Amino acid sequence: MDTKKAAYRILMLITTPKQVEKTMEVFGSEKITLKYQMSAEGTATSEIMDTLGLGSTEKTVVFSIMPRNVASDVLKRLQGILKFGKVNSGIAFTIPLEGATKLVSRILEKMEQEHENGKEEFTMSDVKYSVIAAIVDRGYSTEVMTAAREAGASGGSVIHSRHISDGNVSSLFGFSANEDKEIVLIVATAESRAAIMAKISEHCGIHSEAKGAVISLPIESVVGLSTKE
Repeated sequence: MDTKKAAYRILMLITTPKQVEKTMEVFGSEKITLKYQMSAEGTATSEIMDTLGLGSTEKTVVFSIMPRNVASDVLKRLQGILKFGKVNSGIAFTIPLEGATKLVSRILEKMEQEHENGKEEFTMSDVKYSVIAAIVDRGYSTEVMTAAREAGASGGSVIHSRHISDGNVSSLFGFSANEDKEIVLIVATAESRAAIMAKISEHCGIHSEAKGAVISLPIESVVGLSTKE
């Protein structure tokens, strides 16, 4: 992907359910129509939960697609309103988007034209953080986080999902695909990303009982890391 030409961004927010209403108000004021949300669980240990004063690991993941200049402003507004960095506030980050369908592109172009700020460029040399996504059979998210912590990860969020099975692909790689999956999202520094991914693959890779696959995406901007999501 040529990130210098990536004009659009995925903005992802992981926070507590009670913060979602404020998030949607910000999206509404910016006329952002492409937005989605799903339930998730935090993976922080009980000791960390006690230290941060968190009463529950229940999380909500909200993501949206928007022009880069809009994403930059929305991220700043969310940081001010949700008080990222404080207990129970959450974390938000943006990821460069390589492409979109014509309909989505038209929506984003209109949004970009209505926004005042101009376009900015982004290159891979700007990457300081990445989001790691480990996709494993349901029930193995704890094993993923145990492995990730061995490589320096502090925590993550688990999304429950279902795999759309392709028998031909499963047979080709010699494994049976369990439809029930868990996606573990971990924000990591550029320096620790490779070690965390390697450790997860070692313990929860495709040939393990977890039947895991691990990918990473570059994060352009991130706020809220002090909460150790």
